[in-house]
Amino acid sequence: MTIENFMMLLCGLGLFLYGMKLMGDGLELAAGSRLKTMIERLTTNKYMGALIGLAVTAVIQSSSATTVMVVGFVNAGLMTLAQAVGVIMGANIGTTVTGFMIAIKLNSLAPIAIFLGVVMIMFCKKNNHKHIGQIVCGFGILFYGMTVMSTAMEPLSESEFFRNLFIQMQNPLLGLLIGLVFTALIQSSSASVGVLQALAASGAIGLDSAIYVIYGQNIGTCVTAIMASAGTTKTAKRTATVHLLFNVIGATLVTLITLLTPFTSLIKSLSPDNVMMQISIVHIIFNIVTTSILLPLSNYLVKLACKIIPGEDRQRENLRLQYLDQRILNTPPIAVAQVLKEVERMGKLARTNFLNSMEALFYKDTDKLEEVGENEKVLNFLNQKITEYLVQINGLELQDPDREVIGALFHVVSDFERIGDHSTNIGEMAQIIIDNKASLSEAAAKELKHMQDLVLTVLDDSIRLFEDGGRNKELADQVNRIEQTIDDETERLKENHIQRLTNGTCTPQSGAIYNDMLMNLERIADHSTNIAFSTEHIEHLPAKGLLPTLTNVTA
Repeated sequence: MTIENFMMLLCGLGLFLYGMKLMGDGLELAAGSRLKTMIERLTTNKYMGALIGLAVTAVIQSSSATTVMVVGFVNAGLMTLAQAVGVIMGANIGTTVTGFMIAIKLNSLAPIAIFLGVVMIMFCKKNNHKHIGQIVCGFGILFYGMTVMSTAMEPLSESEFFRNLFIQMQNPLLGLLIGLVFTALIQSSSASVGVLQALAASGAIGLDSAIYVIYGQNIGTCVTAIMASAGTTKTAKRTATVHLLFNVIGATLVTLITLLTPFTSLIKSLSPDNVMMQISIVHIIFNIVTTSILLPLSNYLVKLACKIIPGEDRQRENLRLQYLDQRILNTPPIAVAQVLKEVERMGKLARTNFLNSMEALFYKDTDKLEEVGENEKVLNFLNQKITEYLVQINGLELQDPDREVIGALFHVVSDFERIGDHSTNIGEMAQIIIDNKASLSEAAAKELKHMQDLVLTVLDDSIRLFEDGGRNKELADQVNRIEQTIDDETERLKENHIQRLTNGTCTPQSGAIYNDMLMNLERIADHSTNIAFSTEHIEHLPAKGLLPTLTNVTA
């Protein structure tokens, strides 16, 4: 093989990988929220999980990417280990789609696909049409890359050295090792199988040499997930371990079948004149057989993974993101749904802090004051980290409704943080009362409890309206009504307070606290109203029921 052929090989491999990535990204964007819905509908049913894993991998064209995504989901709490196992097994079947498309020799369509794809990307106005153009263009580049690789590898069929090497690959251990290492290097079993098919198309390799390499490629694809699990929870590490166990056990079983039965001859008879199709069939059979055997036994794989990765994760610290993971950014619709969950957590915390601060004021509860201080630290942390994550998501390719949601969430996160600040202010006033052994008059306390009820109502209603994208006209009118009531009540209560000061029924110190209380309560109501109408003009939210249990949270 000359330097020119080697450069052509690298060029072809680059085009192949880029085409696969472009096609996968286009499919993912075209699927949009439907991809998210598929993931959200995961149940503990491992067979449904396998089907979803198959479908998602067929979309994004990489089982490694799916497995990395699943590791991120488990780490973020989106998915349990039991759910993840089925998805991983299904993903292994889904990754065979690329090889099958290559095997049916669609290379002649590559130039037309590239041209049509580029035209659609450049001249179509609608994003969905541009995404379809991206799919078509990626399809064409992938197959053109295959043609370039096959052409570059043609001299190998005449090389005595490579002939001997390919004969050596008929040794199961050597074949497995070569497949493992090569796939680990390029981080994609689909691409690795594609390169093997390109070798076959050039006439350099037959099924006898390729079959064990295919088995090794399936083990090599686990390296990406193992690397991705570094620094994650034990459950996420077990997810990557299950993936490795699945492929190692599968490769062992199918290797034994190949050695002890006329399996290779049977595959050759199915497609005598097409080695590329033979490779594709072996890849498909490997994953289907392995999944069929191990999916019913998945609970044992989970137990084995738990023995390999023993122990339990420590209680999650509050000062960390619970639902967001950098790996999820590879799937923007899922990232949008997950950031909503983290905002849900922030909303619950802001609401709880408000009620805790009020309880500390009314009942002089120092334990509640400590909670307020700790929760405020978490709210500040979440404000910073969620905002940073939103900036990252905003830089991704998103559908228009999702982009609008992200834009709205910047303001919502800020409003929740400000509610937390005002709750902290209330807590500080409670501390002053405790330290100075002061007290509010019975009338003042009664008025503040009345205001608390109004503010809590507008906060809960605002969150419900936010969930609905501002479409519930009746609820919107109610929020506006309560907000106006709070403004009117604030003015009325200030006048009552002046009268108490004049009559001497309230001390100046308690009076100052009372005024500050009214101001902070009014500000909490203002920020709540901002949350209510933050998504007023958005067509749809990517996830319903953002804070379904918020009203059930007690102080």
